[in-house]
Amino acid sequence: MDSLSTLSLCSHTTVNFEFNRRKIGQKSLNSSSSYCLLYISPICIGGRRKCLRMIRAASSSISGPRRSTNSRRVYKESQAQTPAIPVDQIASLVVPAGALVVVSFVLWKLVEKVLLPKQAKTTSEESKPTQGLKWSIAAGTNLLPGFGAKVEREAKLRLNDFAKELRSFSIVDMSGRNFGDEGLFFLAESLAYNQTAEDVNFAANGITAVGVKSFDGILQSNIALKTLNLSGNDIGDEGAKCLCDILENNSGIQKLQLNSTGLGDEGAKAIGEMLKKNSTLRVLELNNNLIDYSGFSGLAGSLLENKTLQSLHLNGNYGGALGAAALAKGLEGNKALRELYLQGNSIGDEGVRALISGLSLRKGKLVLLDIANNSVTARGAFHVAEFVKKSKSLLWLNLYMNDIKDEGAEKIAEALKENRSITNIDLGGNDIHAKGISAIAEVLKDNSVITSLELGYNPIGPEGAMALAEVLKFHGNVKDLMLGWCQLGAKGAEYFADMLKYNGTISTLDLRANGLRDEGAICLARSLKVVNESLTTLNLGFNEIRDEGAFAIAQALKANEDVRLTSLNLASNFLTKLGQTALTDARDHVFEMTEKELAVMF
Repeated sequence: MDSLSTLSLCSHTTVNFEFNRRKIGQKSLNSSSSYCLLYISPICIGGRRKCLRMIRAASSSISGPRRSTNSRRVYKESQAQTPAIPVDQIASLVVPAGALVVVSFVLWKLVEKVLLPKQAKTTSEESKPTQGLKWSIAAGTNLLPGFGAKVEREAKLRLNDFAKELRSFSIVDMSGRNFGDEGLFFLAESLAYNQTAEDVNFAANGITAVGVKSFDGILQSNIALKTLNLSGNDIGDEGAKCLCDILENNSGIQKLQLNSTGLGDEGAKAIGEMLKKNSTLRVLELNNNLIDYSGFSGLAGSLLENKTLQSLHLNGNYGGALGAAALAKGLEGNKALRELYLQGNSIGDEGVRALISGLSLRKGKLVLLDIANNSVTARGAFHVAEFVKKSKSLLWLNLYMNDIKDEGAEKIAEALKENRSITNIDLGGNDIHAKGISAIAEVLKDNSVITSLELGYNPIGPEGAMALAEVLKFHGNVKDLMLGWCQLGAKGAEYFADMLKYNGTISTLDLRANGLRDEGAICLARSLKVVNESLTTLNLGFNEIRDEGAFAIAQALKANEDVRLTSLNLASNFLTKLGQTALTDARDHVFEMTEKELAVMF
């Protein structure tokens, strides 16, 4: 066994050593013999005698049967001085062998994976609960085992608090709590036979059509609840149908808010059918849904039979001209509706014509008409103007963000000369220039009914500002004047500053984003030194005003001992700490002198 291992070790690449033939006294050993003799000696571990026998056997196989004392001398010398083997030679032996072992192991594992069948888990192993942490790819689920139970307990405690609120307060706002369908099922029970809660807001809580079913059997018995807000919950058409089935027999709810709930035509039709039977609902909000012409037709049909609905909100839907025409047919036979919101329905000029035709024929009194952002041009403005001339009940008209231009503004101005009912009019964002504004200004000379005038986002420029300011010095009864983004410049600010010295009605003046700069701010500061008993709110945001303008306004506030201003907005200007400090000091001074709070924003 020992000789076999010795031979196997001698079979590798050898190292040449030279020996003195004289000392050995025999035939020189070849390189293989020398390597074998010297390589074995360090690994002999069986004792010195066993090692000696092995060496002798190897020596005799090389030199033959002849033995002499010289051989012992060679052995002793070799034992005494064993030459070192170079490290790179050892590495050349070990590395290939190691690599072979690693490759063999990897190949074997691959073969085992492919060929050997996977051992099936027993039923007991599958049902055995996992110890320690339970990991999941779902967000927020990689929690400690006891953490989920803690969260559940806290959620139940919160729901209990909500339920107490429903039983204790008349107005309860639970919007954005995200309690979902399960939470609503729990809370709905608190509404049964509830005589306290009158206004409940469940908006944006992740409620779906499933959660709406929780109201079944609850709302039928509740007569105290007047307002229910489910806006921002994706209940869709199915949820709307379920809710309508419940509300058919409800005799309490007067205001229902279903804005941004994913309602389509089917949901709108279901609401229409409900309106034919429900006699208590006064306000219905269906803004920002997916209602098209078909849904508008369903709602229009219900208006012919419903005698209680007073306010209908359909902003941000897809009615179009056909939807407006269908709605007009329903309005002809309806006397109850007083407010109609159709903003952002792309009804256009044709839709306006059909709508105004229906409104002109009805016997009911409409007090609010919102047709903003509907691509209405001067043609559509003509139909609106005709309705304005005849109407004796309309109080609020919104044509914001259309495209009536100067021509349409002039037609509206002519109608306002005859109308004595409209108090609030919004003509903002209609590309009206100085010519159109001048026509509107002329109306104010004889009209003392209009109290709120929105003209923002119209490029009226300094010329339009001058025309309007000259009239408002001594005429009109405008209390709220909005002129943001009108390209007034410092010159326009000068006209309005001069107007403020004489005007005694304007309480709110909005001059945002008009490029007033320091020059315009200084002009307005001069007018602030004069006692103005009406102006309470001044908005000068986004006007590139710097510290110089801020100093002028601050000095004016300090100089006016009877300043009535309660709100000054200088946000989004170019003020440094110096300008801000000056305004803060002026605010403190006003409080010390008048004991009235002045809110300064910068």
